Amino acid sequence: MASLLGDRLFEISGQGPPPQKDFFQLVITKNEVILTSWRISLRLECRGLPPNQQKTSHQDFQNDKTLQYEVGAVFGQRILDYTAALCQGKFDYLERLPDDIMLRIMYCLELKDTALLAQTSRRFKTLFSSEKFWEQTVRNCAGFNRDIEDIASAMGWKSTFLTFFHNSDDKKQQLVRSSQSHVVFSFLPSPSSSALLTHLLPVHQSAASV
Repeated sequence: MASLLGDRLFEISGQGPPPQKDFFQLVITKNEVILTSWRISLRLECRGLPPNQQKTSHQDFQNDKTLQYEVGAVFGQRILDYTAALCQGKFDYLERLPDDIMLRIMYCLELKDTALLAQTSRRFKTLFSSEKFWEQTVRNCAGFNRDIEDIASAMGWKSTFLTFFHNSDDKKQQLVRSSQSHVVFSFLPSPSSSALLTHLLPVHQSAASV
């Protein structure tokens, strides 16, 4: 599982809270939390100032209330909690899987449950909106043929699904093949998305075996 972790565990940037307009970047590596800020001001004395960078170890970040407050003030409580979790070694391995494996996970779910899963993370939301996901969804629908494929090439796979299959009784979630349910998920400890998958997948695996 360690091979899924890159040098940078997380990175986010954005403007600080008003009235200041300073720009901030938060980077979390395997060993450090790095908060960098750039002063944005029209004052002459502020022009050409180098960025201010604060570096601390994961252990020290957990005890540094001042830095925690600054991270929370700039990026919000959710990012602060996620940063603290990473510093405690609570890595979200599910978010770090390759896209093809993530898509295989999504194909094992009913479409309505995939939509719920897309709400748990930006990564799943992006994949749920991707043409690759909707292509496989359309190809698994009863009634798919060469004509539908030609239409999808012109108007897009998601638009094709919404036009021809959205109100059909033959939706993708009713055609999930049992072979797709053989993917093992027990090794993916994500606090949000994995918890949802743990709840959803046994239902579909049982249905597939009937």
